[in-house]
Amino acid sequence: MAKKGDWVRIHTVVLKADERTGKIPEDTKKCDLEMWTKGELQADAEIGDVVTVKTAVGRLEKGTLIEVGPYYTHSYGKFVPEIIQIDKQLREIVRGGDK
Repeated sequence: MAKKGDWVRIHTVVLKADERTGKIPEDTKKCDLEMWTKGELQADAEIGDVVTVKTAVGRLEKGTLIEVGPYYTHSYGKFVPEIIQIDKQLREIVRGGDK
C-alpha cells in the first residue's frame, strides 16, 4: 500500500501504436508511445491502481502506479583497466611531465 505523499513512479500510454504519426520509422510505428513519470502520490493507492502524482516541477499526471520509492539502478559500466593508465598519463601531463 502506498500512502499519500510517497514518491512513486507511474506508467501511461500516451499514444497507442495505431494513433502514431506515419512520419516515424516502421519499427517505431508498431510500438505504443509510453511515459514513465515520478512524483508525489496524491492519495493512498496500491500497485496497479490509476493514480495522480505531482511531479517535482508541480505538474499533475495520471497513470498506473508501478513502483513506490523508485531509484536509479544504472551504472557507468564495469571497471576498465585502461582508465587507470589514462589517469596516470593525464596527471603526468598536467604536472608538467619531465619539465
